[in-house]
Amino acid sequence: MGKRKGLYLVKTYTWYVERLVWLVAGTDVLVSSVLTSFHPNWAFSILFVGLCSIMVALTGFCLVGNILCLFGARPMIPAKADSGGKWRRSLYFMQIDHWFLERYIYMFVGVNLSISSMLARYYNPYWLFFTGFVGTATIVFSFTGFCIMANLLYRLGAEPRLCRYL
Repeated sequence: MGKRKGLYLVKTYTWYVERLVWLVAGTDVLVSSVLTSFHPNWAFSILFVGLCSIMVALTGFCLVGNILCLFGARPMIPAKADSGGKWRRSLYFMQIDHWFLERYIYMFVGVNLSISSMLARYYNPYWLFFTGFVGTATIVFSFTGFCIMANLLYRLGAEPRLCRYL
């Protein structure tokens, strides 16, 4: 990974599965962060999003992405023809043949949300500020295409997957 200059933005001219997943996840994390301040068990909703994010990074399977595909949303990156059996082609899977920038983000966000949600639940509710920040940043990313973490990883040399198809 070589260092880069410039700003990394995801195209926002249309709503596609990946952008909608970021919107749904960010909204869930932000709302759950607020609700956890009233009842600590809502932290498990944040934990669920974090664990789903880790699962997407490791396996490529996205529960929300598959639900969105059932409702007619299309992924930005079309599925590969040789992606497996018949059942696998009918499901939405993120490409996991290489550690792209987006996979790093899913892993980083998942680990941080999982840890901070449990810290907020069992240690100190001030950790909810961090989860709220992550939720807000994810919503901003879905609308504007700008993500602080994506730009940091981009400048460090991580290869973006989405920009190859823009």
